[in-house]
Amino acid sequence: MTGKRILLVEDDMKIQSFNKELFEGRGFIVNLATTLFDAKIQMQRNMPDAIVLDVNLPDGSGFDFLRELRQTSRIPVLVLTGYGEDKDVVVGFESGCNDYLSKPYTFEVLHVRLNNLLQSAEQMPDNLSVGVLKLDLLSNRAFIEDNDLNLTEKEFVLIRLLMQHEGDIIGTEDIYEKVWGQPMLGDKNALQVAITRLRKKIEPAGYNIVSMRGKGYMLANN
Repeated sequence: MTGKRILLVEDDMKIQSFNKELFEGRGFIVNLATTLFDAKIQMQRNMPDAIVLDVNLPDGSGFDFLRELRQTSRIPVLVLTGYGEDKDVVVGFESGCNDYLSKPYTFEVLHVRLNNLLQSAEQMPDNLSVGVLKLDLLSNRAFIEDNDLNLTEKEFVLIRLLMQHEGDIIGTEDIYEKVWGQPMLGDKNALQVAITRLRKKIEPAGYNIVSMRGKGYMLANN
């Protein structure tokens, strides 16, 4: 994994310096940020291949930063924090992290986990297509031919899920849990609204989201 660029977002200067030196010794290009503001500036200048993210930062929560990031990017993120309780780990993964490592830690474990994230990212496709309906999985944008569908975050996750299971029925509760990240608990209105809006955007290209009574939904090519 030499030559990969990583962004270390850490306000503890000792930890930051320690990790920087060791990562550079393994051939990584390392950018540093001590605040979330700095992290955003660094990403605008040089988009990293992965981020090692602390949670408790001077200008906000790393979890909030991660939720915002996941609206537009799937860049691998390893949360490195002193918050090690189960509830914190759950929040981390629900916010969109790829891995979670609690302090104290060893650099060898951090290095191995980051390498695994980078290897997994390389194996993931950048695009997903079903006929003329195409998804850019890096920018979270959907297109019919060259026309941007301007999907919302939930609509994009929904169409991605349906395209990944084209021709198969996906249960209503399964869809809700994957798109909204929580149990449906009987409230189908949000899903039905998203389905209706998404249908209108993909119907011009001959696609439909078929409702299977009592079972779920399926993407179909009319």
